[in-house]
Amino acid sequence: MRKLNIVLLALLSGGIISCFQPKKETEEVALLPIEKAILEDSSSFYFVNFGQYPSVLKELPIGVFDSGTGGLTVLDAIVRFDEYNNTDRQNGADGVADFQREDFIYLADQANMPYGNYHASGKTDLLQEHIIKDFQFLLGNKYYSLLAERELITKRPVKAIVVACNTATAYGYKEALEFVEKAGVNVPIIGVINAAVKGTLAQFAKDENGTIGVFATVGTIASEGYEKTILSAVKEQGYTGRLQIVNQGGHGLAEAVDEEVDYIDRTVNKPRDAYRGPSLSDDKHRIDKKYLEAYNFNFEDNQMLCDTKNTDDCNILQINSPENYVRYHLVSMLNNLQKLDNPQPLKALILGCTHYPYMIREIQTVLDELRNFYDEESKRYPYKALISDQIHIVDPSVYVAKELFDTLKERQLFNDHGDMLANSEFFISVPNTSNKNIQLDSAGRFTYDYKYGRTAGEIQEYVKAVPFANQNISRETLDRFRQVIPKTFELIRNFSQKHDNSIK
Repeated sequence: MRKLNIVLLALLSGGIISCFQPKKETEEVALLPIEKAILEDSSSFYFVNFGQYPSVLKELPIGVFDSGTGGLTVLDAIVRFDEYNNTDRQNGADGVADFQREDFIYLADQANMPYGNYHASGKTDLLQEHIIKDFQFLLGNKYYSLLAERELITKRPVKAIVVACNTATAYGYKEALEFVEKAGVNVPIIGVINAAVKGTLAQFAKDENGTIGVFATVGTIASEGYEKTILSAVKEQGYTGRLQIVNQGGHGLAEAVDEEVDYIDRTVNKPRDAYRGPSLSDDKHRIDKKYLEAYNFNFEDNQMLCDTKNTDDCNILQINSPENYVRYHLVSMLNNLQKLDNPQPLKALILGCTHYPYMIREIQTVLDELRNFYDEESKRYPYKALISDQIHIVDPSVYVAKELFDTLKERQLFNDHGDMLANSEFFISVPNTSNKNIQLDSAGRFTYDYKYGRTAGEIQEYVKAVPFANQNISRETLDRFRQVIPKTFELIRNFSQKHDNSIK
């Protein structure tokens, strides 16, 4: 995978390399409103004085961001990465994490998530503005106290940025690169899509037949980012086998993982009007009753919401658990695969959303069930020939970690004095309640219509970035961190203790 880096090197007298090279005053550079606020308006909250950006980058932290907490799976792969010797950084694991001496800053833009719905709402420009604001946060030095009342000026800027979000990579990567170029900051930027494609094709022989499943947000699928990258790589690398691609937009799954109330609400026991997930009446995301046996939904503990006591007679059916979202979408993907010309068995499944690795065990379980599912009505196994005996479930995170390692090594940016346990920081965006224009629901979150009804170019402080805390992350989500990403959870817990908020 080619390096997704910006290299703006300016050789000064004596051969010294400068970290910052502002645009010459005579150059005419078109700026978006948010870029003008960041780069030119010293009275704006978003203003960053890049003329004072640190000239030495090595000991700065590495920035990582996503639209929510899903990107923590990428960070977890990075903090656990051990493929090289820490003494000479040559190939060979040594039992010590390769990024042990690095500090990290993570941002979850939870208030504005899910990013995948902006394109469908005709607000791609607003999404790109959010992404530029994510960069502004990581490159700047501002955040708020837990109560979001007091601004603190103690956050360090970063030396590299990992875009741990497939949708952000698909829709805003180019714009983010252009922004950093306008700022004149010489930091490497790494995305996830190319890394995932590289890891996927490595599972296939050059003449092998098979299907690659792309399981991502609806927005990422609509961008065709994965499909175009796969097809390009297949051609460039000389693959001759019959490789098919089947896409599945995981409508509602990322939101369910992050406990977004529009898609999952564990406090209710009957269908609700605010629900936006798949249903019996949704033309785009229809739960089809003829596939109920294949879905094999779990109705226990209100994981499915039905309007009758007899679940066979539901007129309203709403998914109310992440596992059941997985079941719905994998059946839908296989049904779409069946419709392809001469369908090949599914041999690789790309988890094209950073939230989906949280559900790897459930995904594997459901695929195994479907491989052996027998349909009593048709007297056959409808999915057996469509699912390879061994499916490679591709989590792009490990490939992102390798890309980051190679980049730091090439740029000589490794930190010899950092400590990821002691110094890593975790922030999450929450609605800015001091902004009287925002509109909140009963749970204190942006209403759906307000979230996707805003207009790009209206420079307002919609959100505030605050430290991770019990009050802004649900207990279910914290339990998932503890179980699925224990190493990163240890970093989060250590950080929380410094803010008088002991996450346990």
